[in-house]
Amino acid sequence: MDEIELKVHDMSSTLQPADAYALVLEEVNGNRKLPIIIGSLEAQAIKVVMMGYKMPRPLTHDLFLTVTKELGTALKKVLIYKVKDGVYYSYLFLEKEGEVFKIDSRTSDAIALAMRCGCPVYTTDEIMESEQLHEVGNTAFSVNVNTVDVVMLKEALSKAIEEENYEQASRLRDEIKRREQEEENTIA
Repeated sequence: MDEIELKVHDMSSTLQPADAYALVLEEVNGNRKLPIIIGSLEAQAIKVVMMGYKMPRPLTHDLFLTVTKELGTALKKVLIYKVKDGVYYSYLFLEKEGEVFKIDSRTSDAIALAMRCGCPVYTTDEIMESEQLHEVGNTAFSVNVNTVDVVMLKEALSKAIEEENYEQASRLRDEIKRREQEEENTIA
């Protein structure tokens, strides 16, 4: 599995719903960009580091890194290994005395931690290829439907119907149905 190193490129202003932001990661050795939709608290934790703010008291991510350091453990890398229905999945790779531990993490938390300690963030070429931003104009981009959650899909469906874009509305409706059916099957 080829790992592609990423860096934080930018963070969008607020999306709909109002508490959602698009964190845009970019290949270190390339031009592809990967959008990750995150909540406002996660966005704040990342923005603090992006802007170079020094908080008077440690935030949760700072506390986590302090605890790991005191326990003789270091965060070595983050790997975004999967995306499903708008949710990205990541592993933290921690090392202690030469032994590496892989821990499941929310991607937004993993990136916030990586930014604080300067460790690299990676994803797979497969994820970059399937989920990358596609430019559709000078200032507009499109994202893969897999990048957004059901709430955002429903809002896009309402907008498509309002704009009488019934072909797009049909695709969105089908994707929402597929996800809801999958969720029902998981619960049953």
